[in-house]
Amino acid sequence: MDNNLKKTPLYETHLKYGAKMIDFAGFAMPVQYESILKEHEAVRKSAGLFDVSHMGELIIEGKDSEKFINYIISNNIAKISDNQAMYSPMCYANGTTVDDLLVYKFSNEKYMLVVNASNIDKDYNWIFENKSGYNIAVKNISNEVSELALQGPKAQEILQKTTEYNLDDMKYYHFDKINLAGVNCLISRTGYTGEDGFEIFLRNDYAQSMWEKILAVGEEFGIKPAGLGARDTLRFEAGLPLYGNELSDEITPLEAGLGSFVKFEKAFIGRDALFKQKQDGLKRKIVGFEMIENGIPRHGYDVCAQGEKIGYVTTGYLSPTLKKNIGMALISSKFANIGNEISIIIRNKPLKAIVTSKNFYKKNYKK
Repeated sequence: MDNNLKKTPLYETHLKYGAKMIDFAGFAMPVQYESILKEHEAVRKSAGLFDVSHMGELIIEGKDSEKFINYIISNNIAKISDNQAMYSPMCYANGTTVDDLLVYKFSNEKYMLVVNASNIDKDYNWIFENKSGYNIAVKNISNEVSELALQGPKAQEILQKTTEYNLDDMKYYHFDKINLAGVNCLISRTGYTGEDGFEIFLRNDYAQSMWEKILAVGEEFGIKPAGLGARDTLRFEAGLPLYGNELSDEITPLEAGLGSFVKFEKAFIGRDALFKQKQDGLKRKIVGFEMIENGIPRHGYDVCAQGEKIGYVTTGYLSPTLKKNIGMALISSKFANIGNEISIIIRNKPLKAIVTSKNFYKKNYKK
């Protein structure tokens, strides 16, 4: 393990729990503890606890905050209330994606953006470059904040054991400041697994004790610490995009199937390019697929049809829940209809697959 990697406040705790550590976006992060499969199943059936402290948090404050955020993201932040969160892509002028992020609204004059670990500096610089003329201040608090994600059908029952706050009152994509086990935290009913769950933001010095506390109260429910491996298989089954796979500075939100998060009724960076792309019709799209012939598709594998290369696999796995070899791919739109046969090149051999919906697994969010 490279000694220059950044470490989250839970680094030593992960080693104590027997985690296998990897380099992820410049951080030493746990990819698995017991096994990806067992951690994946725990989240689908009970609960898993993830360290996601590598994610970035940027605070935007000032009287033009709402106006500015609406200018840099494609979704419409004016549509949400205080203590509500919203998902959105953030685009370059050419319509491709700087990042996809969550916006937490404290008030019209204060927001928090939760951004991908690999993009913290890039996002901060992009925001800084575009803020002239707006009365706002931008602060990167990523190094001061830890984030835990408790996910799964038993997540509420487990977390309820640490607080007097009635978690039943918290709606999906809402958040509140809550005292958990004697620690002031920001809790949101959000996540990245397709299951109900919570994300917990707290000061670094409390991260370790909170991790231990949640695992202790969750033990009777079958909770497991879960690593980035299960996080990826879970989000993938639920059809959720990962930056660097289904979204990038070469892929637009429309190509990724995220058109519902692009609001053309307002001005934002990339609007004109995306509007033109929509008018002209998409030349390529992210699709789901299932292997017909036996082989596991992997990120970067070529996709072919009618003897020509038509795209590449963005994510592929043997799905732990469905026990099928499935994937997502960015392919030419003319081959993107559900039911179309395509080939995935696995070890230099074309293996048959069929285009499906990207939603392999039905999400179980609390509405």
